[in-house]
Amino acid sequence: MSTDLDSWERPYYERTDARASLFYVAFGDIAVDQPLSRSRYRSAGVPEGFEIRRYDRGRDAAYVAGFLDGYLWDRLRQESPALAGEIEAAPACAVLLGSIPDPPTLDYLRDCIGVLTHFVDNGARAIFDPQMFHWWSPADWRTRIFDPGAPVPRHHATILVAEEEEDPDLVWVHSRGLRRFARPDISVRRVGRTWLDPIVDLCNRFIEHQAFGLVIPEGREIRMAGLPPGGRARHGGHLDDPAFNNLHVEIAWPAGALAGKCA
Repeated sequence: MSTDLDSWERPYYERTDARASLFYVAFGDIAVDQPLSRSRYRSAGVPEGFEIRRYDRGRDAAYVAGFLDGYLWDRLRQESPALAGEIEAAPACAVLLGSIPDPPTLDYLRDCIGVLTHFVDNGARAIFDPQMFHWWSPADWRTRIFDPGAPVPRHHATILVAEEEEDPDLVWVHSRGLRRFARPDISVRRVGRTWLDPIVDLCNRFIEHQAFGLVIPEGREIRMAGLPPGGRARHGGHLDDPAFNNLHVEIAWPAGALAGKCA
C-alpha cells in the first residue's frame, strides 16, 4: 500500500459478504489517457476491480442516450438547463465502474474521486451518479466531493421523501447510494410529516456509520432521542430493486407510532 496518500479508514469496520460498487458517468471530450498526478488528485489511479470505458455519442448513440431520458433527466433540464445543455453537447462520455469485496478502508473511493476530478480538469462537463440519482456540475463536484479531502459519506448518498400512496399524510423516507460502501440502504415507511426531521436525522446517522464500516444487526432496536420506542431494523430486498439498486434495511415501528405528533 502506498504511504504517500492518507488512507480513508473505516473505524467501525466489520467484514460482510457484500461488494462495494461504483458507477459514474463523466460527460465531455475527456482526455482519459492524460497522466494523473497522485499528489494533486490524492489518488493512486483506477483501483483494482474498477475500469474506465469510453463511449462516443456517434458510435454508441443508444448507450449514451440512455442516460438522457426519464424523470431524472427531465428534472435536470427544468432545474439546471445550462448544465443539461453542456451534457447534450458533449461528444462522448467516460464510465468509471467496478466493484470489490467489502473493503476495510475507503481508499478505493478516494482513488476514484481523484480520477473523476482529473477528468473534470481534462474535459468533463458533468458527472452523473446514478447510485444517488444526482448530476454534478464540475464546480459542485469539486466543492462537495473533492475539496473536503475526506470521505464525507452524506455527500455520497441521498435521502428521498415520497408520499405513501394509500395516505398522502404519510411519507416514505429512504436512502440511495450506500451500495458504494458495501452496505444496505435505509428505509422507513408510513412516517407522519411531524416526524420527518428526526427520521431524516436517523437515516443520516446510519449513512455515516455504515459508510465507516458499521453492520446493523438484524432486529436491532432503535433508541434515539426524539423517536418513539419500538422501532426495529430488518434486512431485506435485493440488488435489482429499482428503488435502491441495493439491499436495504427496513426500520419499522408498531402501526401508527409515527403517524401522530412528535412527543
